[in-house]
Amino acid sequence: MTKSHDSQESAADESAESFAADESTGHEQPEYTAPASSGDPSVGEMQLEARDARRRVSGLSTELDDVTEVEYRQLRLERVVLVGVWTQGTAEQAENSMTELAALADTAGSEVLDSLVQRRDKPDTATYIGSGKAQEVREIVLATGADTVVCDGELTPAQLTALEKVVKVKVIDRTALILDIFAQHATSREGKAQVAYAQMEYMIPRLRGWGESMSRQAGGRAGSNGGVGLRGPGETKIETDRRRIRERMAKLRREIKAMKAARDTKRTRRLQSDIPSVAIVGYTNAGKSSLLNALTGSGVLVENALFATLDPTTRRASLDDGREYVLTDTVGFVRHLPTQLIEAFRSTLEEVTDADLLMHVVDGSDPLPTDQINAVRGVITDVLRETNSPAPPELIVVNKIDAADPVTLTQLRALLPGAVFISAQTGEGVAELRAHLAEVLVRPDVEVDVLVPYHRGDLMARIHSDGTILESAHEESGTRVHARVPQMLASALVEYAPSA
Repeated sequence: MTKSHDSQESAADESAESFAADESTGHEQPEYTAPASSGDPSVGEMQLEARDARRRVSGLSTELDDVTEVEYRQLRLERVVLVGVWTQGTAEQAENSMTELAALADTAGSEVLDSLVQRRDKPDTATYIGSGKAQEVREIVLATGADTVVCDGELTPAQLTALEKVVKVKVIDRTALILDIFAQHATSREGKAQVAYAQMEYMIPRLRGWGESMSRQAGGRAGSNGGVGLRGPGETKIETDRRRIRERMAKLRREIKAMKAARDTKRTRRLQSDIPSVAIVGYTNAGKSSLLNALTGSGVLVENALFATLDPTTRRASLDDGREYVLTDTVGFVRHLPTQLIEAFRSTLEEVTDADLLMHVVDGSDPLPTDQINAVRGVITDVLRETNSPAPPELIVVNKIDAADPVTLTQLRALLPGAVFISAQTGEGVAELRAHLAEVLVRPDVEVDVLVPYHRGDLMARIHSDGTILESAHEESGTRVHARVPQMLASALVEYAPSA
């Protein structure tokens, strides 16, 4: 979450800067003990150390004398009160949603002081929680000294304004909170551009101002720029802000499109290599990066926090029989994932469309693991529908069985008969997962009988690495090979098949 001590002269300039995924804000993350690994500290471990080095800045009040300046304030630290509206589902689901909101707030660097849930048929159109509850939240804010209210839902601009007028502190919704976490954790150039674009798209309809900030800019001679065609009502400041943000968004769209082309090129090379690809998908903090490290021995960033991984990470691994495959760790999903993020990260999410297998990681220690499964499948379905791609096979991997309730695990074993149960932290079940991958990652091979010229040593190398040689003999013009090879390699060998 972002916070500011003073109003800025130009809201749009600050917006463009604060939207650029500022990672300099001090935030304290929960402790985490990384799994044992060999060798020197990895890049992921160094990144985790850098995140843990951040410290919370206390004593910064954001009590608003004038709520109209809230959009132009950068917040460094928030002591927050959580507010939720329970409209459907069970009480356990409502409680779990608030627990997740608290985890999101903690990941963003906030201190949760209190929470409040209201049972309603639908959110109040004016203040989201109704005038009575809004006044109750105001009393909680005064009693706890909170400086921010976080709502478990996406609020309209009118609801944000009305609720801020009652509680007299900054109000943000779940979408803004998730966007802020993404801004903190993005590290690559593409990730930062995607987050900045999503934040701007979210903020444009929520820019507001009163008094001087809404006054028109001077036109004609009053602005020392008189002349024919330059006189008139001018442009209001908020219109200037929106125009500048839209110009910045257009530039980011071009940059993301160019970076997508580079990503597509790399993905095409992987697809042409005849090496099976596996995309690791799942709910945020389900242990996807830990599983990647357990299967490949790499040292990518592992952190007990939501959305620790934003940039896809691809590593090569080997099965027990020596065959190689590629693992891609993708961004985690969450219930009610903001549509702005789905759109901005579409090029990243497209990694799942070309995978030979989706390894769907589920947090077995979560109170409602089936809700996680449904949330992830919903996002994947949307991405596949947009790209008109068939759904790859799915392998459910239930992680964190060392911390899960035995009763819950028994229920999951009955509900998910084809799932593999592991603990990436302790290594339990990882060997069984590798064996299962060896069974499912079998590409249909084609039997070929070809005469490969001696100058095509590259093809012979591919036959040895990707195929199985049944018989070979050296002849005058080349090597006669009878082998089983992948379909793509068989296509490259067609021209060397002896004529009938």
